Amino acid sequence: MLAQASPWYAHALQRTVAGPAEPLAPPARMEWTTRPGIGPGAEILGPDLRRKRVVELGCGPGHNAACLATRHAAHVTGVDLVGLQVRRARSHYGRLNNLTFVAGHALHYLQATDEQFDAIYSVFGAIGLVAPELLLPAIANRLKPGCSLAFSVPHPQRGGRAPAADDRPRRDYVTLPDRTRLPVARWDFDASRWEKHLDRAGLWLASAQDFHDPRKGRWPATLLITARKL
Repeated sequence: MLAQASPWYAHALQRTVAGPAEPLAPPARMEWTTRPGIGPGAEILGPDLRRKRVVELGCGPGHNAACLATRHAAHVTGVDLVGLQVRRARSHYGRLNNLTFVAGHALHYLQATDEQFDAIYSVFGAIGLVAPELLLPAIANRLKPGCSLAFSVPHPQRGGRAPAADDRPRRDYVTLPDRTRLPVARWDFDASRWEKHLDRAGLWLASAQDFHDPRKGRWPATLLITARKL
């Protein structure tokens, strides 16, 4: 019921109604931003991902997970709250080796598994949409010492807005394929506030990068954070 009540379910449902999901070739590169080809690729997760255990929190249709599993030979688990998204991801890439898709809440998945990961990442996924005081410690518990967390979120200054002034989530909107906008709660932090939460969880902020999308005006569109477990 939680998944079906979310805007992400409505988004996935519209995609499903629009047409069947078909097998796809894995993308040539990993994308972190709203504009393909801008910013780094998979290298920020580690110099050599072969046979490394990697999990994506909020995998959507599975494009980035498929790239890591095929182009970088990582063992990837993609987790998504919405079963319809997982179904689409499996339709696109379920035939590939080293790749598993799981339907479930990111926090619950991390709390339930005993696995230790070499890298954890989120691309406009669970990070920023789940309370950071809960999710970041759960990530730290499942990340091997010295290994990387990377996540991209909508930039807190997108469209000329100001970053959140406190640790509470605020109202944002998800635009569906039919251009309908549905409300969602988002932790809209700048890099310094993310650093505070990362530090509390035992994670060290390694970098924070701003990226622009020329289609969306002069304000930055994406904030990309990388961190390491202490």
